[in-house]
Amino acid sequence: METFPKIISVDDHTVEPPHVWQDRLPSKYRDIGPRIVRAPVREMTFVGGKFAPKMGAAGDDGPMADWWVYEDLLRPLTRLDTAVGCSRDDIKLEGITYEQMRPGSFSVPERLADMDVNHVQSALCFPTFPRFCGQTFTEAKDRELGLLGVRAYNDWMVEEWCGPQAEGRLIPLTLVPLWDAELAAAEVRRNAARGVRAVCFSEIPPHLGLPSIHTDYWDPFLRACDETGTVVAMHIGSSSKMPSTSADAPAAVGSTITFANCCFSMVDWLMSGKFDRFPGLKIMYAEGQIGWIPYILERADVVWEENRGWGGVADKVRRPPSELFAEHVYGCFFDDAFGLRNLDAIGVGNVLYETDYPHSDSTWPTSREVGESQMGHLAPDVVEQIVRGNAIALLGLTREGLWGPSAGPGA
Repeated sequence: METFPKIISVDDHTVEPPHVWQDRLPSKYRDIGPRIVRAPVREMTFVGGKFAPKMGAAGDDGPMADWWVYEDLLRPLTRLDTAVGCSRDDIKLEGITYEQMRPGSFSVPERLADMDVNHVQSALCFPTFPRFCGQTFTEAKDRELGLLGVRAYNDWMVEEWCGPQAEGRLIPLTLVPLWDAELAAAEVRRNAARGVRAVCFSEIPPHLGLPSIHTDYWDPFLRACDETGTVVAMHIGSSSKMPSTSADAPAAVGSTITFANCCFSMVDWLMSGKFDRFPGLKIMYAEGQIGWIPYILERADVVWEENRGWGGVADKVRRPPSELFAEHVYGCFFDDAFGLRNLDAIGVGNVLYETDYPHSDSTWPTSREVGESQMGHLAPDVVEQIVRGNAIALLGLTREGLWGPSAGPGA
């Protein structure tokens, strides 16, 4: 491919610096709010889709790690949080410190430099410590502190991570307090007023003990997203339950089928009636890949056509699910040659590109080469649309693909 468009990645990640909550929470909460403690790792496993770390006591032998401590939560930084720059064979489930990770994981100038190396112009970043939709704060005991934690993260995301030094190249993605749909709606509107056009959400809320998308519980939140043009962004694992087949299945099993939750979630949304009620609503699935989408749309259409009466959706799903998908849903991929060979069955306008920096699956620093290899059969205008055009339209970026508080679609 003679020229490859500058990439707008819709799924990268930030590792929050230690000061995020300590600088922003009221003083009375700093001793129990999120903070970093350096301590040894006694044990750490990831089996059956469950992550189980254990902190050692001061003076214990064992590798040292930086741990996020919040109420009763002890969560170490791991090599899987930030694996870029390491040999694939050296990427293991182990605790690390900030000094052991690539600085671009948490430093804006270093992130921009790593984006330059990877032919990336702009990037939307999901959280690490809060988890992919803020589950950390949702599970906390103190709701007042949890809400302050959500707002502090969002203020850091907008004002610092995506602040002036980012030069419009980092695109804000915020959290909401999932335990209260009205508070969630208010937080969407608060951030939309300062130019934010994407919010994290859970792919399968009932896995978090929350109401499903089939209830009316989420309507205030969805209405706020609809009215402000805020995209609902769902990352694999945002239900805190990664796909697996058994309690003793190795992590490789879950890693192979990570798309499964996206698949289940998308069917939920297509059969929920929400897109008819909120016609401007857009949703996206980060890191879910796209090769599975054509069959699911085909099957959903068959079920809707033949079984919608007894299937319980005749009164709320007015059009074939594939039509709803075309207008409301976006699949995201970083390495999916099969999906790209079947792009016509998905829709050019429903696909977004990502690099997953700095995770172990990331294509950094060869995202351009991967894209050139897998998109070589596509027309240049199609490649342009997938690699950046769809993201510009969806996220309200400037024509140059940059974010700014006053940027709007096509601004």
